[in-house]
Amino acid sequence: MSQPPKKLVAALRRKNNFLITSHLNLEGDALGSEIAVYWLLRKLGKRALIVNDDRIPYGYEFFPETKIIRRFRKSRYAPKFDCLLLVDCSDLKRCGEISQLNLKNKFIINIDHHIGNDNFGQINWVEPDASSASELIYKLYKTMDIKLDQNSAAALYAGMLTDTGSFRYSNTSAFTHRAVAELMECGINIRKIHRNIYESVPFSDMQLLSKILPTMKRAAGGKIIWFALKRALLKVRKISFDLSEHILSFGRAINGVEVVVLFKENFGANEVRMNLRSQGKVDVNKIARHFGGGGHKTASGCTLSGRIENIEHRVLAKIKAAIER
Repeated sequence: MSQPPKKLVAALRRKNNFLITSHLNLEGDALGSEIAVYWLLRKLGKRALIVNDDRIPYGYEFFPETKIIRRFRKSRYAPKFDCLLLVDCSDLKRCGEISQLNLKNKFIINIDHHIGNDNFGQINWVEPDASSASELIYKLYKTMDIKLDQNSAAALYAGMLTDTGSFRYSNTSAFTHRAVAELMECGINIRKIHRNIYESVPFSDMQLLSKILPTMKRAAGGKIIWFALKRALLKVRKISFDLSEHILSFGRAINGVEVVVLFKENFGANEVRMNLRSQGKVDVNKIARHFGGGGHKTASGCTLSGRIENIEHRVLAKIKAAIER
């Protein structure tokens, strides 16, 4: 992995007020990289604020920093900042209404590892080969010679853990493992982190998961596994945990599967959220980008307008064509 750009390091030292944010549908890497870059800036003596469009997802409340992360409200926030810093966000629109805070076009720093990043900042550090945005922030700590403490190390570990599928996915490199070894030397409780993220599903949500899994379908001779979560099913039980990754992981575990797709109807809109996972042969980033989304070669997603049945047909046809190439 290359070094952080010198102009990025210079800007972090030069600017004083930072507004930090990430993408909608927050997950481990978004939160981990946000928190870690927050502590990096504080160690530089800078003022920093984390504001997100979404709430903290279930399972991540154990981070002490969640108390300082604010959720965007139009009538409540008018923070002063001279630099908008986005992590793990492939385009400015993906941070939601937070972008409205930058109507005066303040300086933007863009730190990301998505292959489809559109380089929307004045400074763009985009490394598609990195396992996670958290891995990039770790590299920034090392380049700037800023000491990692337990809080920043725990945040970075959580980010790398989740974006590598617990260090199982192909984006896990030797560098990732060396970085994790150093993070562990900071005294982080990896058992606590893993248990909170992966082993704290409420009983009611697990009951719902047991009803969803038998509905899975397959196509292309078993190379595609897909699930469709209808709005009516989701209304029956209030979900507190994001079950998406659990559902996708079950699909990936089936022998012979190349691509797993989860279609989920959004509440209050004629929209469907689609998540794609690949074993590596099919580039699901290309498929997601075709439908207006993006992500990584093996993990991508997007939101589409329309009826779920029509969307399923269109997406599955695109995946079949990719498999047959």
